[in-house]
Amino acid sequence: MRITRRDFGKAAAAALPAGRLLAKPDSRFNGVQIGVITYSFRALPGSAEETLKYCVDCGISAIELMSNVAESYAGAPLPQMRPFGGPPPKGAGGPPKGAGGGRPQMTPEQMEARRKQAEALRAWRLAAPMAKYKEFRRMYEDAGVKIYCFKLPPTMEMPDAEYDYIWNVAETLGADHITMELPTQDELLARVAEFAAKRRLAIAFHTHGQGGASGFDKVLAASKYTMLNFDVGHYYGVNGDSPVPLVEKYAARIASLHLKDRKAPDASGQGGPNMPWGEGGTPLKEILQLMKAKRYKFPATIEYEYQTPEGSDVLTEVKKCVEFCRRALA
Repeated sequence: MRITRRDFGKAAAAALPAGRLLAKPDSRFNGVQIGVITYSFRALPGSAEETLKYCVDCGISAIELMSNVAESYAGAPLPQMRPFGGPPPKGAGGPPKGAGGGRPQMTPEQMEARRKQAEALRAWRLAAPMAKYKEFRRMYEDAGVKIYCFKLPPTMEMPDAEYDYIWNVAETLGADHITMELPTQDELLARVAEFAAKRRLAIAFHTHGQGGASGFDKVLAASKYTMLNFDVGHYYGVNGDSPVPLVEKYAARIASLHLKDRKAPDASGQGGPNMPWGEGGTPLKEILQLMKAKRYKFPATIEYEYQTPEGSDVLTEVKKCVEFCRRALA
């Protein structure tokens, strides 16, 4: 049986230290909003209530919400495989060489099962009311956590009605942009750009190693409602160049950043590994200081991807990332 928001509030309060019972999380440091993507908690149980508790426990007051957390709360028939994501859809882009990733090819049986799951999910989406998403938003905002973007990537296979569903959910949750991988297919770019303009709610493209002036300029030229979800760690880990100049150059078209620390690529061009913050080469402190000095309004999103050290746990490491940001912005 699903617990109510009141029940969750009581449970969350019981789990928090006495001194924090009445406190709401606040991860805005000197004007810079630090958030987290739900992918950071992928190793933990991922219900809406549990994810909210992780945010509160880590002192995080803003979130990039991936669709699985919201849709499971709303009653969607979600597939069991890869609950926090999977390979990007055809044409949606993804990690270039050196960025990591990859998975075995599916069998015909797995592909058919996946097709049926997608059909069931689509049918559910096209009939889903927004009431549960309104409830979801109230639950999070009552606890002090703002949903600033929603990640459910549009694809070429989706009908317009499913695009409407994505934008409706984002609006209902209070998000000011939707995120997806940077498209490699011109037709998909044109379609999502047109839809974002029609709905007057931005689509922001998550970047891996792609970009620089040519890659970014192409997608930004598609519409004034196309933006960047610029991953500074991926950019440095694949290119070995500082992303600071690009943050400053494209600031007006950045909807949100992703923060992670990686080492530079090696001599063969293989992308550098994810590292605990402060142990890689990504100039995270300089980026955060730039955001503070320039008073940029877009949030910076913690994406926890490095391997959890022995003897530690996910929440402890995410708290370290929050503290890194707080110190960098002091």
